[in-house]
Amino acid sequence: MIRRLLVLSFVIVMATMIAVPSPAVGQPQATVRVVHVPVLIFAPLYVAMERGYFAKQGIEIELVTTPGGVSSFAVLAGGRAEVVVGGLGAALFNAAARDLDFKVVGPVHMERPPVSTPLVISKKAWDSGEIRSVRDLRGKRVSTNVLGSATEYWVQSALLKGGLTIDDVQLVAVNFPEVPAALANGAIAAGLLGEPLATLAEDQGQIVRLSEDFVNGVQVTALYYSGEFMRAQPKLAVGFMVAWLQASRDLFNDGYKRDDVAAIVERYTRVPAPVVKRARPPFHEPNGQMNFNDFKRLQEFFKRRGQLTYEKPLEPKQYIDTSYVRAALRILGPFKPSR
Repeated sequence: MIRRLLVLSFVIVMATMIAVPSPAVGQPQATVRVVHVPVLIFAPLYVAMERGYFAKQGIEIELVTTPGGVSSFAVLAGGRAEVVVGGLGAALFNAAARDLDFKVVGPVHMERPPVSTPLVISKKAWDSGEIRSVRDLRGKRVSTNVLGSATEYWVQSALLKGGLTIDDVQLVAVNFPEVPAALANGAIAAGLLGEPLATLAEDQGQIVRLSEDFVNGVQVTALYYSGEFMRAQPKLAVGFMVAWLQASRDLFNDGYKRDDVAAIVERYTRVPAPVVKRARPPFHEPNGQMNFNDFKRLQEFFKRRGQLTYEKPLEPKQYIDTSYVRAALRILGPFKPSR
């Protein structure tokens, strides 16, 4: 069965600007191509672009999308992009086992209750009493945005908390923007829906959040660099991480609720700024720390699901390179939240 990895998604903010060495006056900007999806988890990327953090590092960002059916890892290995924001799904582990030319270099986001990717049902199903708890989903169709992605682990977590397992439902794939319509026409009984789309659909009376407290602090997305980018442009690779962490720090705490950040998010996602400000925000790690136990936990999950193409478990050090985060922290210093 073909498994593909999608990148989930989400948005922006501004807070304290940190002085970082700028390139020499007149120095040309080098283009770095970044695979993206205009959703909330991409906020550090958009904030760093709009606030000039990449420009200060001599980087001009070119936003690109993956061709249909092509994994982000194939795009990296094929030289069509330098950076990807990707989920920690089965495709990551299978690509690493095949020694494709990329590395995980830093975190993108994690979720805390109330999560920014809740399990939702139609308001009609809630109002009628047809579905009032996770247990009511037994035997029904439940969607994740991509089979084999980290969000499949989300579904399992939500079901377990409600007394079911992933084997008690019919798991199907539905892209986030299509979830409200799929609920309305009965194609699915429940589905994961990422912010800010969840808040938008809630405002429009389309959905009810059935579960939004099923994970706490699990890292599910990461930054990936192509091998060629790391070898040919090591200074830019560090500069990209510096800009990313600056923007992640801007988004700390209530960053997503700022008017200027919400306006940036609206610019890239087309979701109205007031909706963005009320959406459940993801958490972006300001010091670039990664939880290797989360990687192991997800690998074990996909192994049990029969979605891995190899037998011997991979160690995180085989596909993770933390040197760019360490180099960025030497420039920025450790993040100390203001009180």
